[in-house]
Amino acid sequence: MITVIIIDDEPPARMIIRKMLGDHNEFAIVAECENGPEAIAAIEQLRPDLIFLDVQMPEVDGFEVLKSVDSDKMPLVIFVTAYDKYAVRAFEVHALDYLLKPFDRERFEQTLDRARDQPRESNRTELSERILRLLASNSSRPQYLERLIIKSDGRIFFVKTDEIEWIEAEGNYVSLNLKKTKYLFREAISSLEKQLDPKKFQRIHRSSIVNLDSIKELHPWFRGDLKIILRDGTELRMSHRYRANFEKHFGGSL
Repeated sequence: MITVIIIDDEPPARMIIRKMLGDHNEFAIVAECENGPEAIAAIEQLRPDLIFLDVQMPEVDGFEVLKSVDSDKMPLVIFVTAYDKYAVRAFEVHALDYLLKPFDRERFEQTLDRARDQPRESNRTELSERILRLLASNSSRPQYLERLIIKSDGRIFFVKTDEIEWIEAEGNYVSLNLKKTKYLFREAISSLEKQLDPKKFQRIHRSSIVNLDSIKELHPWFRGDLKIILRDGTELRMSHRYRANFEKHFGGSL
């Protein structure tokens, strides 16, 4: 019997994994966790053989969960992510499996096959060393989003981050504004900001981020704020709170 913990902040994602595992009696789900602190505690207490671990979670993400787990308690890890970026290649290099959302049953079955074979080929020490190497390579260089998976009107498709002209916060979501359309994406603006390349995107207000290539003009405004005019004529406000960081990025004052 292979004991499993499912870790994901989205209930539908946990449900999909739970249902797909339900067809395999050799896998026993011992816990489900919706955030990092819950996951750390469950891994320490239950010492599962396998975890399905969401990479992107608020406050404590998947990598931070692994860093908090003792090496002798490190389970086999299957990463679950909605982002196709450099980290995915790192998972492949270190022979750890991952599921890119949305995944189908065939891909899930392939992952389970690897999970069945892995414990027989490697002991926990070897697994821990491989995961630690993954963490080291992941933290050695910045890894920024190149594309996002968007779900809209029953469809799922990719949007390249370079196509986004500016981003506006809408509660726990953000509005991604492209040239001819916009999409609602489930991510807090503060979290998304950390995942975008600062050489391309800059925070200009607590509720907005701009693609630097989309800027046409800057004009002084009230109380140290600036008015940003994009190439399509859209006008945005840069708060004086973010002006210093913006100036630092360009190596001068505005």
